[in-house]
Amino acid sequence: MSLAKRYVLRLFISLKYVTANVVDRQSGRVVVTASSVEKPLRDGLECGRTCNAKAAAAVGEVLAMRLKVDGLAREPIHADAAKEVEKKGFKNRTKVLAILDALRGHGVNLRLDDDGDHRPHV
Repeated sequence: MSLAKRYVLRLFISLKYVTANVVDRQSGRVVVTASSVEKPLRDGLECGRTCNAKAAAAVGEVLAMRLKVDGLAREPIHADAAKEVEKKGFKNRTKVLAILDALRGHGVNLRLDDDGDHRPHV
């Protein structure tokens, strides 16, 4: 396997929670994670019954800090924004973009894939 896209961002968004994982494709393991389920983060947010873009941005900030602590902030982290929005539904678009903006804003080397479809174009 090519290590060109070794670290990949995966997002899990429900009505109540937002979770962001960075997966090492070489080992198949989650190397860093952040979630609005975590008590310190959850207590700092007022999500109530739903989780909003503000909570998603907070998850992105926590993930960025953890990437820095683990020395992975300079490694290229690949994300396919279009795929994540499509997978989560259009109404979660603001949450996906809030996470990506928070990661970029905190100095993470985030690489957005323009085209998740890697088949040759005819």
